Amino acid sequence: MKSIATIQKEIIDEFSLFDDWMQRYEYMIDLGKSLPIIDQKHKTDSNIIKGCQSKVWVYAELKKNQVIYTADSDAIITKGIIALLLRVYSKQHPSDILKADTSFIDKIGLKEHLSPTRANGLLSMVKQLKMYAIAYQTQLN
Repeated sequence: MKSIATIQKEIIDEFSLFDDWMQRYEYMIDLGKSLPIIDQKHKTDSNIIKGCQSKVWVYAELKKNQVIYTADSDAIITKGIIALLLRVYSKQHPSDILKADTSFIDKIGLKEHLSPTRANGLLSMVKQLKMYAIAYQTQLN
């Protein structure tokens, strides 16, 4: 299993290959298409991330001491953003998720290229993923 830091470095390297933000957006849209789709039964109001302009559902479960996330969104860019976050945080130990920093988001320039509402949504997504990790970490202790 790759560490969160390794995955973040891979993402930074991948984004550095693109010349402009249109190419990066297209890449994020492609990432969104590869997102492991959330089971329809988990597309409930309780799994919607508050603070996002578009609808984003995230479901998490603990398997073999790893948090497994699935998600979906009704907007293509947002779907790409959550796909990027799940690539980093899914299948990781809760304590590793909680310790992980989010500087890779700044290093790829994501936040500065999003509208203010999408940037807030991004922060809400990270916060929710970490909240799940806190909940599962307390179960493990």
